Amino acid sequence: QVHLEESGGGSVQAGGSMTLSCTASTWTLRSCSVDWYRQASGKQREWVARICTDGSTMYADSVKGRFRVRKENAKGTVDREVDTLKPEDTAIYFCKTAPEPISSIRGVACNDEGQGTQVTVSS
Repeated sequence: QVHLEESGGGSVQAGGSMTLSCTASTWTLRSCSVDWYRQASGKQREWVARICTDGSTMYADSVKGRFRVRKENAKGTVDREVDTLKPEDTAIYFCKTAPEPISSIRGVACNDEGQGTQVTVSS
């Protein structure tokens, strides 16, 4: 069973920066895309970014230019870096695997999700 774990959350003032990490196995990162989602209190979950097995990235318009996602397969980590945090970035952030064509070839389901980590941005 795939296991994901987020870390690095906490409190920061607006304008600050923060890096969140999602830990998974090297095999998982070579077989699955990894999505970052966030859910603010009282709001629906929002997709924010994806990093694919080939390292290509995609971002939601709401975070484009401020969020960066990178991964290190050997370490089994996917980091989400963000500059210029805003109070509206306050949310619980989750990482979740998503399948690609290569996933079925390698026999990995890519349907796992971490417990989430809280990010609080104060004005």
